[in-house]
Parts: sequence; structure tokens; C-alpha cells
Amino acid sequence: MLGCLKNTLHGLAKRWSHQPLMPALALVILVAVWGFTALAGEVMEKETHDFDEFILLAMREPGDTAAAIGPPWLGEMARDITALGGFTLLTGVTVIATGVALLSGKPRLAVAGVISVVLGSLLVRALKYGYNRPRPDLIEHAMLATNPSFPSGHSTMAALVWLTLGMVIARTQPRHRVRVFVVAISVVITLLVGVSRVYLGVHWPTDVLAGWTLGGAWAALFWMISIRIDHRAQRVSRTAVFREN
Repeated sequence: MLGCLKNTLHGLAKRWSHQPLMPALALVILVAVWGFTALAGEVMEKETHDFDEFILLAMREPGDTAAAIGPPWLGEMARDITALGGFTLLTGVTVIATGVALLSGKPRLAVAGVISVVLGSLLVRALKYGYNRPRPDLIEHAMLATNPSFPSGHSTMAALVWLTLGMVIARTQPRHRVRVFVVAISVVITLLVGVSRVYLGVHWPTDVLAGWTLGGAWAALFWMISIRIDHRAQRVSRTAVFREN
């Protein structure tokens, strides 16, 4: 599977060599997929248990695994942040970003964004039940979590949705600094959601790392597609102008 993906990305990078970001994005996807595959193998062989246990306990009060470190308001903040990777809020963000793309005259980009989010969510669910890793039982959970643990659905979907739709919004903005700001905010939200899952005790750290790599790879793939969509739209526009003249 990895070899097939490598050949596909190599072909895409060669075909789109006129776009300087394409080879870099192809490399990001390849490295992220390799990282996820390697991490999943280590997790299934229980090679990451000591690392997971160390990080989880480092976020607990010494001698009291039921109490997270920090003041009470930090736990409340973590629950607010983790909601940014939840189904309800991500659905709303998807609708808003799709609307922005449509109102900006980019219907293909809007459709591609929706398809990316839907397929990504289905992939996460399939992987969760495929690996079927139990939730952490080392510490008390600060909120309800019932489905399998690996990869972290909140972390994956936060990376997938916030980065993907951040790119949708960014590509509708003419100013480079606005694009950078939008993407940077998406990255910060993605990281905070993942950390909050570990802090609340509902995920092993490696669940979150896997979610970040998987969601990042998916977002990078969408970025490649969005660049291609923009390039094609510009080419059609130039052709139409040439014919009119």
C-alpha cells in the first residue's frame, strides 16, 4: 500500500512540477503516512506503553491519578478546547467554510472540501474499529468516551477539518498574510485539541500523534487537489478571455 502511494505521489509531483508546493506536499503526505503506519505497528505491539504511561502520569498530580495538574479552571478550559474537535462544532465549521467558498465563486473547492471531510470521517471510524485499541485505564477520564481509542478521532478530525477548511478559506483570500494567518490558526487549534484529549485522560498520547499524522496527510492531499482546482479554473478563465478577444 505504501509503495503504491509512493508511486502515485511521485507521478503527481512530476506532473505538477510547475507548482512549487506540489513536491513538498507530496513529501509531507508520504512522511505522514509512513509515520502513521510505523506508529500503528508499534502501538499494536505495545512498544509505546511506557511512553504513553509517562506522558499521562506527567499530567496528573503526584500520587493522585484522578486529579489533573493545574488549577480547576484549566480542566474546564480543556473541555472547551476539546469541543473544537467534536462532531457538532466541526459540522458547523464545515458549513461555514463551504458557504465562504461558494460565495467567493469557488464551487468546486467547496464540493472538494465537503467530500474531503466526509471521506476522512469515514476513514477514521474504520481505523478505530479496525485497530480496536482500548481507552486508557490508567487514570480517571474527565469526560465520557466510549468508542475505540486509536487513532484519536478528535485529533484526526481537528487536523482534517480545521486544516482542510482553513485552506479553503485561505485560498479565497487575495492577501498572502491573511492566508498565512488563517492556516496558522488552524494549526494551533489542531495542536490544542490533541493536547486536551491527553490532558482529559481519554486518549493515549500515541493516539493523538497518530491522529495528527493522519489528519495532516489528508489535509495536505486536499491542499494538492485545491491547487489543481485553482490552476484549472485560472486556465479556463484565460482561455475564455482569449476567445472573447
